Amino acid sequence: MAAATLGSGLVAAGVLTAAGPAAADEAPRTPGGATATIAGMKTYGTAVVHDATGDHEVSAGLFEMSVDGGGMLQTYCVDLHNPTQRDAQYHETPWSGTSLGTNKNVGRIRWILQHSYPQVNDLAALAAKAGVKNLTEQDAAAGTQVAIWRFSDDADVDAVDPQAEKLADYLQRHARDMAEPKASLTLDPPAVSGRPGERLGPVTVHTGASSVTVTPPADAAGVRIVDAHGKPVTSAKDGTRLYFEVPEDAADDATPAADGTTPSADGSAGSAELTVQASTTVPVGRAFTSDSRSQTQILAGSSESTVSATATATWAGRGPVPALAAEKDCAEGGLVVHAVNKGDAPFTFALMGTGHSIPAHAARTVLIPLQEDQSYDFTITGPGGLAQRFTGVLDCKTQSDTAGLTTQTVAEPSPATGGNLAEAGDLAEAGDLAETGGDDSTPMIAVTGLSLLVLGATALSIVRKKKAPQD
Repeated sequence: MAAATLGSGLVAAGVLTAAGPAAADEAPRTPGGATATIAGMKTYGTAVVHDATGDHEVSAGLFEMSVDGGGMLQTYCVDLHNPTQRDAQYHETPWSGTSLGTNKNVGRIRWILQHSYPQVNDLAALAAKAGVKNLTEQDAAAGTQVAIWRFSDDADVDAVDPQAEKLADYLQRHARDMAEPKASLTLDPPAVSGRPGERLGPVTVHTGASSVTVTPPADAAGVRIVDAHGKPVTSAKDGTRLYFEVPEDAADDATPAADGTTPSADGSAGSAELTVQASTTVPVGRAFTSDSRSQTQILAGSSESTVSATATATWAGRGPVPALAAEKDCAEGGLVVHAVNKGDAPFTFALMGTGHSIPAHAARTVLIPLQEDQSYDFTITGPGGLAQRFTGVLDCKTQSDTAGLTTQTVAEPSPATGGNLAEAGDLAEAGDLAETGGDDSTPMIAVTGLSLLVLGATALSIVRKKKAPQD
């Protein structure tokens, strides 16, 4: 399956000072939770999508992902018309950052996931509820995917196998609304700020894991991660509040700015980062997206998997002290930047040609409007060597002008197949070519061969007539 990758372009550069090499080397941040690499479609059947151009055969079923740090995920597609990139990197994402955020039926999709395969692995019991017999894993996966597509993409789609089709109809009829599941692991807020000599925070842990490991800042000597009483923290659980304890002499540990200088007037400026990590199962119904614009997935099953989250702290002795975070919001149609200024002077920056100012001791939310499929990559810099980079692509719709119809061989799907429309054409004319190894050129080859056979026979007849008088 051809992989359609969109080029990433610079959309906005938001800077307080010029962004030099330090900002360029800053790794882009991803939301907390699981990150994984898609491995391909493992359990699947066949479905037919009906649209204005005809009927298109497509693989329908479960994908598998390998989690960074250990673990496996099973997912279904909720983005029928977009291709799956081979070996694409995915990260756990709130519904609001995907097409599901504006889908009124997204809660029904979660119900389907909870009440069908693989969450319900007793196929006999599932078949009895759906009124079918001899339900295989392939039929169960195909029927579940078809039911999901009817809600996620508003697609007119049917499963080819009668058992899978009956399961899809059953799931569609009985689906009920359910709330979005909580993230596997997040830190809230993901950024804090303040003065040296203070405890900056709190940063609250939200997780379904029984415990998480807290890794203190590695490059900020003297900065400790503590609780509200100042006691060092190395492990935490859901609801734990963490603080950055920054010593008054933190100037010695200040992170240099892009030009190699310490930007604060009195030198007491810097930043630090903490990481929390855990091993847990990711909740069913969590969305997974890729910045390479590989089709959006929704979680159907999880092994014990590694999840992580980060939070940053910024401090300065005087002037503005910003804390920045951002998230995609499909309902708003862009990237929402949250900025908090704990300093005694305004924090000013520019994004996409528009200036913004956050007054001292105030918070603001800035919306950066983006077009569908638009990539963005910008960095906001500030005191203490702050160089916050935000990258990604706005992918809020299930249909895209960049997603063409591509041929798909159902019998031998590559890791990049599944959830994509086949070559436009009428299945009534194409027959079972995908299963037999033929393609749309087979009728033409047959006609050409027949024509050559007729021409050969005619030529032979003429030669024989010419030879007859001589004999």
